[in-house]
Amino acid sequence: AASARNDHPLSSARSVVVPLIKTMSKADEPVFVHDAQHYKPDGAPLRPAAPSYPRDLVGYGQKPPHPRWPGDARIAVQFVINYEEGSENCVCDGDGQSEHLLSEIVGVQPYKGVRHANMESLYEYGSRAGFWRLHRLFTERNMPCTVYACALALERNPEAGAAMVEAGWEVATHGYRWWDYQNVDEATEREHIRKAVEVQTKITGSRPIGIYQGKPGPNTLRLVAEEGGFLYNSDSYADDLPYWNTSFGRPMLIIPYTLDNNDMRFSQALEGDRFFNYLKDAFDVLYAEGATAPKMMSIGLHCRIVGRPGRALGLAKFLDYVKSHQQVWVCRRDAIADHWIKNHKPITAKL
Repeated sequence: AASARNDHPLSSARSVVVPLIKTMSKADEPVFVHDAQHYKPDGAPLRPAAPSYPRDLVGYGQKPPHPRWPGDARIAVQFVINYEEGSENCVCDGDGQSEHLLSEIVGVQPYKGVRHANMESLYEYGSRAGFWRLHRLFTERNMPCTVYACALALERNPEAGAAMVEAGWEVATHGYRWWDYQNVDEATEREHIRKAVEVQTKITGSRPIGIYQGKPGPNTLRLVAEEGGFLYNSDSYADDLPYWNTSFGRPMLIIPYTLDNNDMRFSQALEGDRFFNYLKDAFDVLYAEGATAPKMMSIGLHCRIVGRPGRALGLAKFLDYVKSHQQVWVCRRDAIADHWIKNHKPITAKL
């Protein structure tokens, strides 16, 4: 079952609830430190310090921590539906070009200053039909998921937003627009993060506590930390387990996402079995490792990609494959955040 935050309007899937603010005041309270600088495996000598460098190339090393997933699960499986349709580049929104990423068209280039009718309709399929196919696949199986929702897309299809909430899904923010923020100025990105929170709170009834900008820029992590209301950030692909980033004062929980267990890699594939086989292989490896060292498996989905009938069958087969195994925790990302905050605290005193 999924775990919902205690401030979420739907509580039917609640299993672990952790307050957003927790102060560690007792000296004897167990503290589990998970970053390259301080992480020390149980019974192992202190690892040599890594040279000062803005990237963490060390992580947990050869002995990652045991996550202690609920129910003694060997793997935490987390599905993400990216809801982006209506927030992509389009001259209708004052953008300088049409969208050109993640579609059925091979080798497409953006049209400068004019609309791209084919691209627009491919995205429209995602919100008009693909989303509802994914909604049926998950709700019929009573399997939880997290939605990475672009706020402008939600604003333009409130029925989809209401269905996400009614299903008990977590609705994390995917930013205000589905933009590449690499060269977007800091003030604009800060305002987009603020608007994403504002719009999503209005539509879903609760503010997002997770954020995945998706195409972040050099300022993104700092601006997310500055905003202050997020429980976790997923703009990372660096590990099979969550970890703490302490670069911006208050510790930021990073729950890594995936670009390999992701339908975007199969957008040109004409059969769903390719997607199913890759997901099955990844699951089998992680499930086997989970006998001694459990991990997390994220799966990324897009309404306009895997929402197509020929690919949806591969997803359906994988959902059923996961359900056929014991000791599997299928959960929302906020449930992972709750669990990690409760069981794997950072070294700093305030969280």
